[in-house]
Amino acid sequence: MSPTDVVPQEITASRPTSQVVNDFSIQVATVNGSGSQTANLVLLRSILLMGVPVSGKNMFPSNIAGLPTWYTIRASKRGYVARKKEVDFLVAMNAETAKEDVLTLETGAAVVYDEPLKLNTLRSDLTFYPVPFDKLVTPVCPDAKLRRLVRNMIYDGILAKLLGIDMTFMEQALSRQLGKKAKAVTLNQGALKAGWDYAEANLPKQDPFHIEKMNETTGKILIEGNSAAAIGCMLAGVTVVAWYPITPSSSLCESLIGYMRKYRIDKETGKATFAIVQAEDEIASLGMVIGAGWAGARAMTATAGPGISLMSEFAGLGYYAETPAVIFDVQRVGPSTGLPTRTAQGDLLSTAFLSHGDTKPILLIPSPVEECYSIAMDAFDLAERFQTPIFVMMDLDLGMNNWMSDGFKYPEKPIDRGKVLTADALKKIGEWGRYKDVDGDGIPYRTIPGDGMPAFFTRGSGHNAKAQYSERPDDYVDNVDRLARKFETARKYVPKPVVDTDTEAKIGIIGYGTSHWAITESRDQLREETNVKASYLRVRAYPFTDEITKFIDAHERIYIVEQNRDAQLAMLLKLELTPERCGKLRSVLHYSGLPIDARSVSEDILAQEGFEVVKKFTPASASSMIGGE
Repeated sequence: MSPTDVVPQEITASRPTSQVVNDFSIQVATVNGSGSQTANLVLLRSILLMGVPVSGKNMFPSNIAGLPTWYTIRASKRGYVARKKEVDFLVAMNAETAKEDVLTLETGAAVVYDEPLKLNTLRSDLTFYPVPFDKLVTPVCPDAKLRRLVRNMIYDGILAKLLGIDMTFMEQALSRQLGKKAKAVTLNQGALKAGWDYAEANLPKQDPFHIEKMNETTGKILIEGNSAAAIGCMLAGVTVVAWYPITPSSSLCESLIGYMRKYRIDKETGKATFAIVQAEDEIASLGMVIGAGWAGARAMTATAGPGISLMSEFAGLGYYAETPAVIFDVQRVGPSTGLPTRTAQGDLLSTAFLSHGDTKPILLIPSPVEECYSIAMDAFDLAERFQTPIFVMMDLDLGMNNWMSDGFKYPEKPIDRGKVLTADALKKIGEWGRYKDVDGDGIPYRTIPGDGMPAFFTRGSGHNAKAQYSERPDDYVDNVDRLARKFETARKYVPKPVVDTDTEAKIGIIGYGTSHWAITESRDQLREETNVKASYLRVRAYPFTDEITKFIDAHERIYIVEQNRDAQLAMLLKLELTPERCGKLRSVLHYSGLPIDARSVSEDILAQEGFEVVKKFTPASASSMIGGE
């Protein structure tokens, strides 16, 4: 069925008559493996080149070519990039889902469809544009094997004409997408023109949707969060990467391989200055990273929830032996295999207590795609400063979807390697012990093999301050208490929350990760539609900082927005808050696997605030999507 959380709409005869400019969503429904991604990205980029803020979200099956896939583009003159519930303009290319895709549309939507599907018979309250795609692609592409790939570009030409997108920008986006593949560029340019010409001759404009030039995207780029994180890792100085492929994290390491091969090859010798290893599984990958971190390398891995579960034992080793490591968790829907190509924030609580025994790892949580880049660099500094695994908590929506961003700033601050023992430091502290706290912050000095300093030790079993094996109760208590002090010290170093306070607001909203975009839009909806004002705090790290308690104290009620069933951030907060503060907390939960949308947030908050909410949509109860990991 259509990848929305709505059910078929009641058909009415009314249609919107006023123009809708730069404020609507386009959904392209095709099949996996049909080559539609090129056409979709060309459409996305051409709207960006028109100066209109835009975002793109891909909904695809987990492993089987031929299954339904949807790509949704949102144009928003106000810069909103969260998922929009409503689909305003549908391109229906998949016979399997076309009927249901059409039946879920709101009155007044428009549909471009493959003519043989005869979708115009389904409803009378939509605008239909039938297009004979097979007939149009045949003269453009004589090679029958290539036609299924080229035919998708025809709907780009159709949409360019119907929506008012400058064909110059379409062609520019096409050249950008296909690069130096001259034959492919020529074929797809022909398909673009065929679509435009057909629409001009046969499809008079009947819908209200238009793209008009703006000037809101100058200097902006389109990038996936995984690619942004990969660039950050490279500029942080990573030299060892061990990973095992798993959706949705694989493209992070795949992107990093490309960047490192381009920028980290020694020009004189032609040899790589890094090692990237595809391990036999997630367990081995983190073991390699911890070993490399112990040896002094900046090392990392990337995985998803199932991999995090497997990494539990080595995560405990890294925590207790105090070895730097960076782990990217690009979260997906669980438990078990779950929904591998759907997004969620379901790993927060388990990762905050990963491994057996008492552990407190540090978690970093980017929201804008720019932070995938900057927080990736922070993660390596923090891993070495605190000599511990650092988890960067992303999700599929952030990692694998296209986000608009300013260009990234080249790092200016020096790399922070933390307390690495030197001759001067040894002279200052007098006596060195690998696990000795010399200044009360819980962080000992470490040595790196080959640096000429005293012998290096690390131990995952019981040990004393000198890293000698010990089962003495006092040694164990001293050690884990010191690790707890180190966690408290981290509160001063992790990224602080971003706070936007409305002095007239009685309620506050707390969110994190990709929920940020739905929350920012929801705040506008609440204020403009019901005069409900809300302050907002965006969490960027665990351990939490004092800003959170101050924020809670300043408001009567706090709504915590999360993309999981069990209110995991709220549970973490309640472990640290007083009963009075806990009593202020409310939860807004979204866990369908679809990216969270603003309207759902607004409706939930208003309902809990006592407003009578008439929901425009009803949650769907089933899905025909199938597939494995």
